[in-house]
Amino acid sequence: MIDTVERARDTPDHPQPYSELGLKSEEYHRIRDILGRRPTSSELAMYSVMWSEHCSYKSSKVHLRQFGDLPRSEVLLVGIGENAGVVDIGDGYAVTFKIESHNHPSYVEPYQGAATGVGGIVRDILTMGARPIAVMDPLRFGPADAPDTQRVLPGVVAGIGGYGNCLGLPNIGGEVVFDDSYLGNPLVNALCVGVMRHEDIRLAKASGPGNQVILFGARTGGDGIGGVSVLASETFAADGPAKRPSVQVGDPFTEKVLIECCLEIFAADLVVGIQDLGGAGLSCATTELSSAGSGGMHVVLDRVPLRDETLAPEEILMSESQERMCAVVTPSDVDRFMQICARWEVTATVIGEVNESGRLTIDWHGERIVDVPPRTVAHGGPVYERPLARPLDLDDLTAGDPGRLPRPSTSEDLQVLLLRMAASPNLCDKTWVTEQYDRYVQGNTVLAQPEDAGVLRIDEQTGLGVAVATDGNGRFTRLEPYAGAQLALAEAYRNVATTGARPLAVTNCLNFGSPEDPAVMWQFAEAVRGLADGCRVLGLPVTGGNVSFYNQTGDTAINPTPIIGVLGVMTDVARRTPMAFGTAPDEVLLVLGETRDEFGGSEWAWSEHHHLGGRPPAVDLGRERALAEILVTAAEQGLLSAAHDLSDGGLAQALVECCLRGDVGAEVRLTGDPFVNLFSESAGRVLVALPAQRRARFTELCEAHAVPVAELGTVRPEHATLTVAGQFGVPLGELRAAFTGTLPALFGSPGR
Repeated sequence: MIDTVERARDTPDHPQPYSELGLKSEEYHRIRDILGRRPTSSELAMYSVMWSEHCSYKSSKVHLRQFGDLPRSEVLLVGIGENAGVVDIGDGYAVTFKIESHNHPSYVEPYQGAATGVGGIVRDILTMGARPIAVMDPLRFGPADAPDTQRVLPGVVAGIGGYGNCLGLPNIGGEVVFDDSYLGNPLVNALCVGVMRHEDIRLAKASGPGNQVILFGARTGGDGIGGVSVLASETFAADGPAKRPSVQVGDPFTEKVLIECCLEIFAADLVVGIQDLGGAGLSCATTELSSAGSGGMHVVLDRVPLRDETLAPEEILMSESQERMCAVVTPSDVDRFMQICARWEVTATVIGEVNESGRLTIDWHGERIVDVPPRTVAHGGPVYERPLARPLDLDDLTAGDPGRLPRPSTSEDLQVLLLRMAASPNLCDKTWVTEQYDRYVQGNTVLAQPEDAGVLRIDEQTGLGVAVATDGNGRFTRLEPYAGAQLALAEAYRNVATTGARPLAVTNCLNFGSPEDPAVMWQFAEAVRGLADGCRVLGLPVTGGNVSFYNQTGDTAINPTPIIGVLGVMTDVARRTPMAFGTAPDEVLLVLGETRDEFGGSEWAWSEHHHLGGRPPAVDLGRERALAEILVTAAEQGLLSAAHDLSDGGLAQALVECCLRGDVGAEVRLTGDPFVNLFSESAGRVLVALPAQRRARFTELCEAHAVPVAELGTVRPEHATLTVAGQFGVPLGELRAAFTGTLPALFGSPGR
């Protein structure tokens, strides 16, 4: 029997499975108060997915408001609240970018979970009116040798590569990090960048009574039902989930056609508003479009094209089947819209109409099954001020000074440590992963992994381009959430500037444990406060992002991991600064910034001693801003041959990567403690190479911005050795063998 609105009024005591759908008792009763009756089963389904943590941000809203309180930026064209933020990069171009998570689905079904994470973020960018031009994927897994990592990682990487490569989108950056805390709960975050002209920006709103609501793209199936409420909004049991039906199934070829179809529709100016069908599916698209427009919409659910005719109306409304879009089109443009869809062989159906009723009504087989105020579904969910409590173990953690750990005492020990660190899973070569991604398709990739940031050309005539970097360190944030978030912001900001791009805007994906745990909420609140304060100092707007809660297994939460994405603009990509040392005979090496004895949360402490304790490196965002100004100016003036930021693994790792990237040697001379100089992870530092004749001009630039600069050594293209004077010399062949052998030994050949 269809559960109609009339039946709901007549059977107020009919039992309903609200708790099974993720709703608390008080939330269910609030829905009844809103409607003045019990909800129908279809209404209950809609409220449950839209009021889920994933869709409603009910535990994070009170903290995220700090991003909206940042000073208004002149470059921000569209901010928080739309599918993605949009920034002005000059010459009439706008860029949209956003990062989101697909963590739990990627654990349950690694290939499809990761693939549909890429597909979903690409559609978010597409709905803004932009052509997607690149993706990035910051990834976190359990220990590299853990059996479950052996199951999850190859599938995730294959899913990202398989979907993105089929779309023809270059994958230009990201990270791969291994840590015990992610065992059973990997982090699979996906970022997409898109470009458009200012006049092409589209918004998600259904305005204009009489305008038609058109569903187009793939047919609706039973995959992904309850994904946002079942997978993304609760904690996994200790023995893992058994929820494969909740994972969406992607078809990149359908999405590629949908992208081109949408872009032709946009070019013809045929849509009043548009929304993709991602989390919460039709429930999200219809309620968000109508609540942001004229306030009313009527939908005939029977018209929705199905690939499974047995689906109940509740399932159709909750399905998260991929590659679907919902557009609002004026009656006079419907025929032209349908013609374009037909030419691309994209299924398109008018499923409803915009009105001024202030209600979203949905019929099924001639019966009214939904009659709700749409804003109460899309934006009227509960807002919780969760209890906050500093973690009980934090004092013990911060008291665990890594300075008491045994350090190398001889030159031989230092050499062995450098090789062992370069081969450690977190620092080793990630080619095993990145070779499965097409990094140069479309022909506009200027820099890509393993460079500090991905750089894309936007305009072929002028050389205008953008750079994007993502960063995050869960160990730093575990030790000090406020500083950890700022260190992630500073590193992404620095990585963008290192390539020569001027940082412009921020997106974020905030990965944390259960919001019902006061210690997790304290970590979250501190990290958001740190990020907001950091953006204020750096003068960057937050354009949007994602909160991913319930990242834990049983009672064990992941290390709090805010992933920060920074986008910068480059007036001419021909002047970008790469990381590889070149072959010119007179190149000198300089280090910008101060090196201190800072090893709290460092890669050395973790990979060598499995130690997490002390305090993370100090962060000075004013110094970071000055450092960025130096790097951008130096790139514009053509002063630098190479630059690489110093972060995980410190100077030693930067030297390894720069030498191997250019296949040239280097000789460096250290003053003070060689171990601290080589492996400290002090923030705000960059290694640069430049011709000797430009050293004086560059040094003046550093002095003008009060950033310390010290001569380190020289590039030695004639010697295939990394030499630390007075300590050791390692042939590049030996370095390369250590650096490149780890992941192939662990995971075999790609696609095994």
